[in-house]
Amino acid sequence: MPVKTSHRWLAAGAIGLAVGLAVSTAPLALAAGGLTASLVKTSTWPGGYGADYVLTNGGAAAVTTWAVEFDLPTGTSVSNSWSSVRTQSGQHYRFTNAGYNGTIAPGGSESFGFNVSGAGDPTNCTVNGNPCAGGGPAPTTTPAPTTPAPTTPPPTTPAPTTPPPTTAPPGTTVNVSTAAQLQAALAAAAPGQTIQLAAGTYRGSFVTTRAGTAASRITLTGPRGAVLVNDGPAGTGPSCPVPTAGWDSGYGLWLFDAPYWNLTGFTVAESKKGIVLDNSHHVAIDGVYVHHTEDEAVHFRRSSADGIIRNSVITDTGLTQPGYGEGVYLGSAQSNFGCHGNSGGMDRSDRVQVLNNRIGPRVTAEHVDIKEGTEGGVIRGNTFDGQGISGTNSGDSWIDAKGNGYLVEGNTGTFRAPGTFANGYETHNLLTGYGCGNVWRGNTSDLGGVGRYAVYVSSTSKCPANPNVVHASNTVTNAVNGLTNIAVTP
Repeated sequence: MPVKTSHRWLAAGAIGLAVGLAVSTAPLALAAGGLTASLVKTSTWPGGYGADYVLTNGGAAAVTTWAVEFDLPTGTSVSNSWSSVRTQSGQHYRFTNAGYNGTIAPGGSESFGFNVSGAGDPTNCTVNGNPCAGGGPAPTTTPAPTTPAPTTPPPTTPAPTTPPPTTAPPGTTVNVSTAAQLQAALAAAAPGQTIQLAAGTYRGSFVTTRAGTAASRITLTGPRGAVLVNDGPAGTGPSCPVPTAGWDSGYGLWLFDAPYWNLTGFTVAESKKGIVLDNSHHVAIDGVYVHHTEDEAVHFRRSSADGIIRNSVITDTGLTQPGYGEGVYLGSAQSNFGCHGNSGGMDRSDRVQVLNNRIGPRVTAEHVDIKEGTEGGVIRGNTFDGQGISGTNSGDSWIDAKGNGYLVEGNTGTFRAPGTFANGYETHNLLTGYGCGNVWRGNTSDLGGVGRYAVYVSSTSKCPANPNVVHASNTVTNAVNGLTNIAVTP
């Protein structure tokens, strides 16, 4: 394993610019029975911005559900969101809690985030039906309510002065603001707990082997401005990766034998790998930002099945090894089954869903690499920006489907120089019986005048009973050859 060269310059430069820590905090405090919410713009780009709402319960009783509503001006819209359930009527948006973040204990907080296309800010905000300032039912008049000066400031949660205890009761919220506190919380996590990150940079090795349950998941959550950085690797590790005393893997966040976790909102950057899941099934990754990694950004590995990554942003991978700079990596190559083939000699990271993410630019290998031996996943609603793809180690397409039975639907892919780009989507048959039965439907592809086909199927003879299918609902522009090299299905 190569020794990592520290990228500390990124913390002052690229991370500060890309993450945009607390670019602006709008004075929008939403009050309802002690519940407040503050809007924080976490990043900006030409034509849009990203933002979080941080909800804090200043009351004496727990809040069990929440709903935040606001309007956006004409020409401005929410393009995606995370850690919430979004509905829309015209320019009016409503966000309700997800299944795991509806309960906010007194003094606790939760957050959700969204990306906006356009420059307009939210107006006419309410929380749980009350106006932004609280104090009664929402007014029926059209103009936005004014916000009177509060008689007392909303409560704040002071930064802890000592690390959290080595154990915490299940169902509690553990607030952390330092790397040592985060390491202790990960080591002691119990089903039903929430680890709440404060904004700031956390440098160190962050790994957990603690398992949640289907009924009581463990949550690690924080705003986009909570950044996990691992300057490793260091020490001598085992031949196959496993948490080992005295060895730092270099992974930004590592879940090992740790199923049923929620990972929401925060950032992982400047690490060898971003988020790695080993034998950690049913993990939900929602609204994270992973960037500037030496190798891949997010890896579902060692039969980490039934997981999901959604509403997340991945850029700038493969800084040291471009051919290993995948955006989302599902499973393991056959050559690595000796380490990661823990299900009948194979890595069965099956049924993983990749939904509504923005992947690229400067993702140097496949944006989603579907490995042989995996089955039944869904790749839907993503935006792939192929600028900067390297072509190294066959990384020359948005998706390489070497598994079986994946639905690739409703994605938008583009390519523009610089980069090496062969086709939008490809299949390969590296393991007998795999690379078959995948379906493409409703995808929009712009190949930049460089890519040959939107969907290139490497073999039809190797999948006689389970063919790959390309529907006519797919569209392509700026292709050298066309939509696909196989017959199109209506």
